[in-house]
Amino acid sequence: MKTMKTMGTALLLAAALAGNPAAPASAAAPQVLTQAPGYYRTLLGTFEVTALSDGTVTIPLDELLTGTSTQHVRTTLARSHLAPRVETSINAFLVNTGKHLVLVDTGAGALFGPDAGGRLQESIRAAGYSAEQIDAVLLTHIHGDHSGGLSAGGKMLFPNADIYVNRHDAAFWLDMGNRARAPENQRAGFDQAAAQFAPYRAAGKVKTFDGATELLPGIRTSPAVGHTPGHTVYVARSGDRALHFWGDMLHAQDVQFAEPDVTIAFDVDSPAAARQRKAALKDAAAGGYLVAAAHVSFPGIGYVRVQGKGFEWLPLPYSSLQRASVPGG
Repeated sequence: MKTMKTMGTALLLAAALAGNPAAPASAAAPQVLTQAPGYYRTLLGTFEVTALSDGTVTIPLDELLTGTSTQHVRTTLARSHLAPRVETSINAFLVNTGKHLVLVDTGAGALFGPDAGGRLQESIRAAGYSAEQIDAVLLTHIHGDHSGGLSAGGKMLFPNADIYVNRHDAAFWLDMGNRARAPENQRAGFDQAAAQFAPYRAAGKVKTFDGATELLPGIRTSPAVGHTPGHTVYVARSGDRALHFWGDMLHAQDVQFAEPDVTIAFDVDSPAAARQRKAALKDAAAGGYLVAAAHVSFPGIGYVRVQGKGFEWLPLPYSSLQRASVPGG
């Protein structure tokens, strides 16, 4: 009886469907079209290092790269399946030493508009931290995509942090007298710097340094002047492990690793920037330590090795949580 009832129900359902052949199928789920907040975590000795994504910005590398030809850049990018306008990562890095919570660079904030950058705060929260917990912000230099996330609407986004920057970068970018003498394509940077630093300067939270020095236990500065007058690499060391935060040592990974003499229009001193890049690449390849780069594809942490007459990038292999193996450094 039960079987006959079940069969009857099935026949009625089949008949209903046959009588309505145009019955719509279930609609497909709509596409989301947004990326997840970006963070990636690794261990460096006893330090926890978290790469944070501020998003990306699309830039015309064929127009911006210098010391080469437009066609050569296009051909080189095409070999990596890239168009001349490249979607470039904007990376920042959080270091928890156990005593300090340190942020290296702050991304672009709102400076590039609503569709580029501006995701750092979201990424910090997704990584399990808050901006209020950060007690030190280390700026590799004062370009907008590294300092643009310092403040918003005249208010500090890292209210409990001291802001560390090389005194030569501060003297250059925070002196409006330099604006009139700067190339036109760099002048907006002075206005942006003044606005971003204003609340921290008023609160006495801007700390400058010069040369190579230890800012915090386990974190030192290494001058890398060229891209800007005070461009600085930060070196985190825990035991025999080391990680060098490169800032803007390079911008176009698919071009400049193989050809470090290629420069970019954003350089204040292009020849010096090229010398610093070649020295940094050579040292990283020889030292075998980790590198964190602001504009290498997120998460931007990896190794450098010699390849022919140039170098190549080796991304840190994915791990659920990896204690970085860095000999020496």
